[in-house]
Amino acid sequence: MKTILNVIWLVLSGFWLFLAYLVAGLLLCITIIGIPFGIAAFRIGVYALWPFGYTTVERRDAGAPSCIGNVLWLVLAGWWLALGHIATGLLLCVTIIGIPLGIANFKLIPVSLLPLGREIVRTDQAFAATRW
Repeated sequence: MKTILNVIWLVLSGFWLFLAYLVAGLLLCITIIGIPFGIAAFRIGVYALWPFGYTTVERRDAGAPSCIGNVLWLVLAGWWLALGHIATGLLLCVTIIGIPLGIANFKLIPVSLLPLGREIVRTDQAFAATRW
């Protein structure tokens, strides 16, 4: 079922969201200071390309630098990417078949707003990643 949802997602919204994250990552990588943010954009872009079967978990070793980085990310790219997820999610929720895809789009909003300090793992490994 995950594969079917991922293929439908890829056709309807995943490819376009991936391109948005790719552009954001390339723009952020122009400066040396923006390279960590660009890498985060590429990482989330791959997650947005094929999201079913993966989830995000909070990293326990992320500290104050990731908090400061999230504030900068929110201003530089997060707000616009989150708006893209909201618009795509609303458009997908118009049809009955698109409702699960729209909900998945809404679940990507928190990671698009504050990506630093989070790790993308397989769904079956999520519990193991949160322990200790």
